[in-house]
Amino acid sequence: MAIILYGGPQTRASMPRWYMEEMGIPYELVELSLANGQHLKDDFLAINPFGKLPAMKDDSVLDTNNQPLILFESGAILLHLAEHHGAEILRPGDRSLISQWTHFANSTLAFAIFVPDQKAKILPRLLAELNSEIAKGYFINNKWGAADCAISSYLAYIKLFFPNEDLGAYPAVESLIQATRERPAYKKIMGLS
Repeated sequence: MAIILYGGPQTRASMPRWYMEEMGIPYELVELSLANGQHLKDDFLAINPFGKLPAMKDDSVLDTNNQPLILFESGAILLHLAEHHGAEILRPGDRSLISQWTHFANSTLAFAIFVPDQKAKILPRLLAELNSEIAKGYFINNKWGAADCAISSYLAYIKLFFPNEDLGAYPAVESLIQATRERPAYKKIMGLS
């Protein structure tokens, strides 16, 4: 089995990379320079014609043409890894729940964090609800997985990009961010160790 993850600094490749490190899934990282336009070269465009990172090739799962499966979008990659390599699908609804949380993280939560007018309007409500959800424990099957990876990644971005953001009203969110930043695999992929 060989998984190749295409990523680069300051891309969402950190999410699937963190997941694979946490779960002990072997992979090869191919780092591309956005600044040098490597993501727009023909060899990478053959992997992802949109030229976006991350992308992944997994030769243990074949596509409809019997070729190694190629995926792009961090949420889709996380869901694939959870299903095919992370042994996370234990019940019929698990795949749907993982999909829900990764979509929420990559769209709703990301939008609320990084779009200035939405940050003031939407983020407090999302953080209040996430604070309640996080206080219950892990998102799916009472263990860390792809949903936790996606949500935790974006929450940690708040302190990374907005270090003065006051999250005191959301103690479970603050605790999760701190716990995330202390995880050895997270430190490794984020260059914090």
